[in-house]
Amino acid sequence: MRIAHVLNHTERLNGHVHAAVDLACAQAALGHEVSVVSRGGSFDALLKANGVETIQIDQRRRPLVALTAAVELTKLMRRFDIAHAHMMTSALLCYPACKIAGVPLVTTVHNAFERSSIAMAVGTRVIAVSAAVARLMKERGVPASRLRVVLNGTIGSRRHADLSEPPIALGSPSILSVGGLHPRKGIPDLLKAFEIVNATIHGARLHIVGEGPYGAQYRSIAAAMPCASSITFHGPQEDPRPWFKGADVFVFPSHAEPAGLVLSEACEAGCAIVASNVDGIPEMLDDGRAGILVPPKNPALLAKALIELLTTPNALAEGKKHALANRYRMSLDRVVRETLDVYNECLPAYVPGAVKV
Repeated sequence: MRIAHVLNHTERLNGHVHAAVDLACAQAALGHEVSVVSRGGSFDALLKANGVETIQIDQRRRPLVALTAAVELTKLMRRFDIAHAHMMTSALLCYPACKIAGVPLVTTVHNAFERSSIAMAVGTRVIAVSAAVARLMKERGVPASRLRVVLNGTIGSRRHADLSEPPIALGSPSILSVGGLHPRKGIPDLLKAFEIVNATIHGARLHIVGEGPYGAQYRSIAAAMPCASSITFHGPQEDPRPWFKGADVFVFPSHAEPAGLVLSEACEAGCAIVASNVDGIPEMLDDGRAGILVPPKNPALLAKALIELLTTPNALAEGKKHALANRYRMSLDRVVRETLDVYNECLPAYVPGAVKV
């Protein structure tokens, strides 16, 4: 199959890009002819090393740039059997190009909490990264007949090929957070919760990996807390898995989260998990069997869950075991297989129940 993944860029900035890169590399490994169309970025070398063609088309939201991109995409799409858009601008630019070329367009909705995500409804099929995202898109008017759910999963990603890297020494008891430093991720809630935990559990430490526009503000908040010496901001890390391996508990206190990729990385490392019971997080954690779910925006209950996990005999070991068991649901192989099924639905020769391409 000739597949074109279309996105704004290939920089190491967000889950949209990571998911698209994972998918492209894995599809190429299966023998498909795969191209990534973007303005380029830091993942281009990895894509080329995995047999994925990179095609540079600037898709920024500037009138002349967008018009040029639309023309170039229209010429390009005739080369492919399927186009797969992962960002809103790319989807809107691909839609007329695919119509003219007669190529089905598949879109993936990553951030349904953004109202503008309705733009992804232009797809022949619209992939939601969790059932929660699918429900929201259906409420916004996307027909169920065009919606398909492919739950996120990263285990087996070519982005992290080396599994032998040793754990980061974080000590014990250690609590880890990995993600962007902005309000949606709930870092202020985590800081408040950790203040309670630190006052209860001697030696508890909080490690925060990631960066974002609110990084300076969150560091300032932490510096003014009584437990400031027990909180460390480590900045962004290219591969978070050694951090998961070195931590006792991974905390994911998001206020909104379609299906965070870091949850599958935490499961792969066998790190016990406490996360917000919101959006796609329960699905990623097998409805709470692979991690403890707490209400979002509630530092007191988050602290209570962490204290119980860290002080109840065998609770931490059980939490790690259940997270590790969930890794089979989080495989990239499953994501690729289910995505190819969606592609096949869009092709003229598709027969339900037949052997897939």
